[in-house]
Amino acid sequence: MTIRPDTPLIRCVPQLLGLYSARTEFGVLRRGVSSRIALRVATPYGERQSVQEKCVTTSYDVVAIGNAIVDILAPADDAFIVAEGMNKGSMQLVFSPEEADALYAKMGPGQEVSGGSAANTVAGIAALGGTCGFIGQVADDQLGQVFAHDIKAAGVDFTTAARSGDPATARCLIFVTPDGQRTMNTFLGASQFLPAAALDRDMIRACKILYLEGYLWDPEEPRAAMREAIDLARQSGKIVAFTLSDVFCIARHGDDFRQLLADRLINILFANEAELCALARTDDLEAAIEQVAPQVNVLVVTRGEHGAYAITGKVRFGVHAQPVASVVDTTGAGDLFAAGVLHGIAAGKALDACLVQGAICAAEVISHVGARPQADLKALVAAKLG
Repeated sequence: MTIRPDTPLIRCVPQLLGLYSARTEFGVLRRGVSSRIALRVATPYGERQSVQEKCVTTSYDVVAIGNAIVDILAPADDAFIVAEGMNKGSMQLVFSPEEADALYAKMGPGQEVSGGSAANTVAGIAALGGTCGFIGQVADDQLGQVFAHDIKAAGVDFTTAARSGDPATARCLIFVTPDGQRTMNTFLGASQFLPAAALDRDMIRACKILYLEGYLWDPEEPRAAMREAIDLARQSGKIVAFTLSDVFCIARHGDDFRQLLADRLINILFANEAELCALARTDDLEAAIEQVAPQVNVLVVTRGEHGAYAITGKVRFGVHAQPVASVVDTTGAGDLFAAGVLHGIAAGKALDACLVQGAICAAEVISHVGARPQADLKALVAAKLG
């Protein structure tokens, strides 16, 4: 096979090593085909190494860039969500600290937990035994200290210096309804002032996968920082993964996201059904998959209680959602699903096993309040996958 200069960074190569029951566009894949994938990375000089070969030269499985946020969670009923004009189950921005304070005053007794989408993901990867770093901006205040303490305590390297002065550290006011749905109201605060100068370039050069959070694309300064991080990762022969985060992000920056895909700058894309359809400008999920999948090496589509798909080339893998006794809080479900998948990919696991691992992690986090794992994820995965 001739390798052209525009050949994608990841080579997803199905190998004849076992069995799986993933669906393709033609139905169930034939017996005797494995879902194991080889991730091959192109350096600027044309050298190609597999992820497994790069293990001895990298310090981190995943380095993520995202919002550094402290979540404040409280129960609420549907009537409150409607009265406050919120879109249940989604995220909306709060643009001033005064507005955030006013909404906070209406919250019932709550729970304070460090969060942020990409931060939750790397905390999950660390809980699985992976090595991770996080880049995100906090202020030099109490919540900034809470965030830094919590993410370091989770086993994630965090070297971004705190920012002095206003605005304060970001916080997300999360209202959890009795059905477990979370409605988020985010004051981005200091997180929207992450400059390119704050990027830990050595950390990015030392990772296997750079993971970017779509939520952080909104402010101009961190958007420029993430573009620079993508360039650095590609120059260093790294895998770039991206999560679309929310439909509102696509409404505001869909053209940017589509251009990233058109330019083949993203290798692994995470999206839920609504986000993928919004990106593809269609209400038909299959049409959206057909449009977007060819632009990335791996497309991961989460489908809530219906499980998830991963598409690579013309091959589709599927996984059912793991059963849970009770859905308490869906905050972080997608973040922890991504954690399981990315940890598996970095470890060279079969893609169908990566999906199952993601489903196990998501099931754990929706069984309690908060977006960080509380149970032993390594033990849960080992019990189910061996």
